[in-house]
Amino acid sequence: MVQDTQTLEQEIKELIISSLALENITVNDIDTSEALFVNGLGLDSIDALELGLALQRRYGVSVSADSEETRSYFSSVQALAAFVSAQRTR
Repeated sequence: MVQDTQTLEQEIKELIISSLALENITVNDIDTSEALFVNGLGLDSIDALELGLALQRRYGVSVSADSEETRSYFSSVQALAAFVSAQRTR
């Protein structure tokens, strides 16, 4: 089940907001290419763990906590969508 990229990015934005309980942020506030951590959205390591679990539950993707590769997947919504899409087509 491959979705188009924009739909997947939209879903991931919604997942970020709901799984991290970001009350004052809407889907339109999140730029797909903007950084999710430190700068940009300003998420932290606890948020990363929660988001990783939410992605596992929603999409069945496997995320390794300590790999450098995983950090690159979590760099932006765009990167997360590409990661989820690649994992789901295997």
